[in-house]
Amino acid sequence: MSPILVLFDIDGTLMRGAGTHHKEALLEGVRRVTGHEASFDGIDTAGKLDMDLIAALLRETPQTLEILRAVARESEIAYTKNCTHDLSPFVLRGARELIEELNRRNAAIALVTGNLSAIGWRKIELARLKHFFHCGAFSEDGSTRAELAHLATKRARQQNHAASGCRVFLIGDHRNDIEAAKANGIRSIAVATGPMPAAELRTFEPDVFLESLADLDVNLLFS
Repeated sequence: MSPILVLFDIDGTLMRGAGTHHKEALLEGVRRVTGHEASFDGIDTAGKLDMDLIAALLRETPQTLEILRAVARESEIAYTKNCTHDLSPFVLRGARELIEELNRRNAAIALVTGNLSAIGWRKIELARLKHFFHCGAFSEDGSTRAELAHLATKRARQQNHAASGCRVFLIGDHRNDIEAAKANGIRSIAVATGPMPAAELRTFEPDVFLESLADLDVNLLFS
């Protein structure tokens, strides 16, 4: 079991600009379940959980937990079928090298993402990163990113990837990632490769601020 656990967000942190398949899958999920055409017009998607986005897309449709879950399932099926191309060109600078170095040093690595689980796993599979990750927490696992960070840490420990008293770091590109880390008493590493401007991201006072993952000194995690 590793004394170090590093939690990674996906969109804006590990990769960016991978196309519209994700949004299209959520829209298709709504269409398949309700028969209605939804739109992302007026919906801020940055830092949001997929389940919250689905609820926003259903704003003019009666919502029940059963409907939300059905839309989520259909969205995952749509994404898995529709997104089949290589996503490795969209992996951000320094991300693959960082993960490879953490793996070389036997750090435990997990996902904390607002993606639905099948979508998140599919993305990193197509980015050729999946074999580095053994567990994670996803949109359907909790209502806040703080809950997801807590659950991913718990799963990594329960599955014997990380020691019970391990040091935990959360790497993300949004204020929600920083706040989730603080809520769990873990170290936050903010990287300015997402939609949030660097100056604004700094104001949320992450433990470490980076312009790119290529700028991270891995030794800091082990010192």
